[in-house]
Amino acid sequence: MSVTDTGATIWLTGLPSAGKTTIAYALADRLRADGHRVEVLDGDEIREFLSSGLGFTREDRHTNVQRIGFVAELLASNGVKVLVPVIAPYADSREAVRKRHQTEGTVFLEVHVATPVEVCSVRDVKGLYAKQAAGEISGLTGVDDPYEAPETPDLRLQTQDHTVEDSAAVLTALLVEKGLA
Repeated sequence: MSVTDTGATIWLTGLPSAGKTTIAYALADRLRADGHRVEVLDGDEIREFLSSGLGFTREDRHTNVQRIGFVAELLASNGVKVLVPVIAPYADSREAVRKRHQTEGTVFLEVHVATPVEVCSVRDVKGLYAKQAAGEISGLTGVDDPYEAPETPDLRLQTQDHTVEDSAAVLTALLVEKGLA
């Protein structure tokens, strides 16, 4: 296998509006430009098409993450760079996905998009923080529902200090360091 044929899952976890999806698509563009096969498993799209029957209980969130992890590992084991911008609020759910990848011998990199909740609430790209503040929704991750930040991610991005392109460049450097780009 050449470097471009080596698959991997790059899991971007963080609060809503942290920048996960924006960074994933910027990285995907970079990787595709270099000839890599890339797929982005956007958490919102997965919710709509693969996990539409699930709610936001702890159990349903775990099931959603496991489904995404299964698809990611399947693609990665077939030579695709899989970018997964998903909140995945629980450490044990993310660890189960990591273990699945390890069992299959597939590369898994966890990236914590560590944007402070105050910055996320200002960005509020989906209006979730405003709805939560107005009492229209509850169970918002990082506000009134838990988010367990990774203790030892492969990379921690402080997006409030960097542009999207800077963050994508740092991620690209990590992939180069790991022999994946």
